Amino acid sequence: MPRDLTSLPTDLPVWAAPMAGGAGTPALVAAAARVGGLGFLAGGYKTPADLVAQIARVRATGVVFGVNLFAPNPVPVAPDAYRTYARVLQREADRYHLTLPAEDVTEDDDAWAEKLALLLKAPVPLVSFTFGLPHPDTVRALQSVGSLVAQTVTTPAEALAAAETGADLLIVQSAAAGGHSATLTPARPLAPTPLPDLVSDVRHAVPLPVIAAGGIATPAGAAAALNAGAHAVMVGTVLLRTHESGASAPYKAALADPAFTDTTLTRAFTGRPARALRNRFTDTYETVAPLGYPAVHHLTSPLRKAATAANDTELIHLWAGTGHRRARAEPAADTLTRLATGG
Repeated sequence: MPRDLTSLPTDLPVWAAPMAGGAGTPALVAAAARVGGLGFLAGGYKTPADLVAQIARVRATGVVFGVNLFAPNPVPVAPDAYRTYARVLQREADRYHLTLPAEDVTEDDDAWAEKLALLLKAPVPLVSFTFGLPHPDTVRALQSVGSLVAQTVTTPAEALAAAETGADLLIVQSAAAGGHSATLTPARPLAPTPLPDLVSDVRHAVPLPVIAAGGIATPAGAAAALNAGAHAVMVGTVLLRTHESGASAPYKAALADPAFTDTTLTRAFTGRPARALRNRFTDTYETVAPLGYPAVHHLTSPLRKAATAANDTELIHLWAGTGHRRARAEPAADTLTRLATGG
C-alpha cells in the first residue's frame, strides 16, 4: 500500500527539483535530504542503465529521495515543418561541422517502459511524473511496491485529471519555472498565474497535498507559496550554481552574466515550451520553430552540445526561471536553508 507524506522524514519545506540534462546530480539530491528536505533524480534523457547507477549512488548515502520520469505525451511534429526547421538550423550547425538529422525524425518515449520496470523492481520512496499522465494501473503498481506517486500539473483542470489516476500528491508548477513546463497541452499558451494563486486554486479543486514550484528564489517567495497551502516548495534554478550542481561551466556563468537580463518561454530548442535565458537562439528561431516533442529536441541536441563545448552561450539552452539572478555559487544546503528560514 502507498504511504502518505507523513512517512517522508522531511522537516525542511524546501525541496530540490529534478533537473534533467545533468544539473541534478546524486550529490545535489543527497545534499537536499541532509538538511531535512528532499531531492529528485531526473530520469529524463538518461538511459535506464545510467538511471540505475545514479539511484545506486543516492541509495548508498542512506537518504530519502525521489525519481522523476517523463510520462509519454508526444507532440508529433509536422514532417514538412521539421525539415524546414532543420534546413534553417543547418547554417548554425555548419559552424561546428555538424550535419543535423533533417530526414530522420526521432519520436521516442525516453525508454518509458524500461525505466518504469526498474522502479517497480527496485522501488524508491517517491516517483513523480511530468509531461503526461501515467495510467491508473501504473500508479497503483508503484503504490503497491511502497512508492508515493506525485504528478506535476500546471492548472486546476490538470490537477483533477491527476487525482483521477490515483496520485498521492501534486507538484503544482507555475509558468515562472525554469526549464520545461509540465503542461499537458503544450500547444496552448501558459497562463501567467502567480504561484500562490495557482496553489490556492488547485487546493480548492483537489484535496491532495501540494508541492509548489516555479520562480521561487527568495524566502518571501517560499513563504507565500507555503502560506497559500503548499506542504513544501520545490526549487531548481536557484540551485544551478551550487557546488553540487552538474550544470556546465558556461551555463553557470551565464546565470550570473549581466548580459543575460531576461527569461523567455520558448519551444525553439525542444519543440515544447520551456523557460530559458533569452539569447540569440531564442530571439532568432522562436518564431520559426515548430511544435514537436521529442523530435525537435533530438534535432537540436547535437548543436546544443557543440555550443556548450565551445562556450557559445548564444546557442545553448540556458534553462532558467524568473528568479535566476538569485542563484549563488555556494553549497546547496546554504541555498535551501536560507529559502526556508530567511537566514
